[in-house]
Amino acid sequence: MRSTVGWAVHEPGSPLTPWPFTRRDLRDDDIAVQIHYCGVCGSDLHAVRHAGRRDTPLVAGHEMTGTVTAIGPAVTGLKPGDPVAIGNVVDSCGNCTACAQKRENWCFGFPTLTYGGRDRIDHTLTQGGFSGEYVARERFVHALPAGLDPAAAAPLLCAGVTVYAPLRRWAAGPGKTVGVVGIGGLGHLGLKYAHAMGAHVVALTTSPGKADEARKLGAAEAIVTTDQAAMAATKWRFDLILDTVGVPHRLDPYLQALKLDGTLVTVGAPPQDWQIDPSSLRYGEKRLTGSGGDGTRMVRDMLAFSASHNITADIELLPATEINTALDRLERNDVRYRFVLDMTQ
Repeated sequence: MRSTVGWAVHEPGSPLTPWPFTRRDLRDDDIAVQIHYCGVCGSDLHAVRHAGRRDTPLVAGHEMTGTVTAIGPAVTGLKPGDPVAIGNVVDSCGNCTACAQKRENWCFGFPTLTYGGRDRIDHTLTQGGFSGEYVARERFVHALPAGLDPAAAAPLLCAGVTVYAPLRRWAAGPGKTVGVVGIGGLGHLGLKYAHAMGAHVVALTTSPGKADEARKLGAAEAIVTTDQAAMAATKWRFDLILDTVGVPHRLDPYLQALKLDGTLVTVGAPPQDWQIDPSSLRYGEKRLTGSGGDGTRMVRDMLAFSASHNITADIELLPATEINTALDRLERNDVRYRFVLDMTQ
C-alpha cells in the first residue's frame, strides 16, 4: 500500500485536519500522481459541512493537477514526470451506452466518484485530492497541455468542463447570442469559453458592480436582471442561456428571453424544486435542459481548447494549511472566483 496524508473531515461540519492513510498498490492500468494543486468546489463544501451523516474520515477534492510518479505495467499513454489532471470521476462500468460514448459521468451503473465513492474492485471508500497523492486508472487521468498554468487549470476539471460541455453541445459560436446567468466560479468560465467560441456573449447578473468585470471576462454586454425594463428588452433574444446560479430563483425570465427553439441549460445546483410558468416553455418551443461535468472525451477536448485559447480560472491560491479558511470564505461567497490549494505546502 502507498502512504499519503490528506485533509479529512472526521465528523460532519468539523474542521478538516491532517490524516495519514494509504492508497492502493498500483493495478496494471493505474497511475500514481503527486498532487500539486487542488481546487475547492462548492460540492466539496457541501460534502464536508452539510451532507449530514456519511462515511468518515473523508478527504474531499476533485479538481487536481500534478505529476505522474509511477505507472502500472499496462499504462501506455503517460510516463513518470508527465503533468496531468484528474477530475470528479475515476471509474465507471465501461459497458453501458454512456460509457461507450465516453460520457462516463452519466454511467448507467453510476460512476465511481473521486471521493466518497466505492472502488469497483475492492469496494473501499475513495478519498479525494486534498492529499499528497492520488491513484487512478489511466483512462481517467488526463495529460495537462503545455502552457496551462497548473494551479489555475485545476478548476477546469470540474467548473471548466461543467460550463464548456453544454456550450459545445448546444453549438455556441459565431452568429449565436449566448447569455450567462451568474458571474461566479462557474459563470466567469462560461463567459470566457463562450467568447472564445465566437458567440456574442451577454452577462446576466444581479450585481451592477460586476458589469465591467464581466466585459473583461469576455461579455460584450452586461444586463442587470433586477432591472425590469432591461429584462423585458431581452425577449426573443438568446439562442442559448447558461444558468450557473446556485441559489433559488425563477427561470421564467430566462425562458422568455430565448429565441424560437432556444435552449436554457441549468448547471448550478440551487436547493429548490424548479417552478416555471408552462407557457414560458411552450411558447416558442423552447428547451429546458441540465448538465453537470462530462466524461473523458469532453474533458480532453476542453483541456485542448483551453490551451489553444489560453483559458484558465481566475483563482486565489492558498497553502493547503489554510483549507479551513478557504471553506469558511467560500461559504460566505468571499472569492473571485475559485480557491485553489497548493498541496505541497
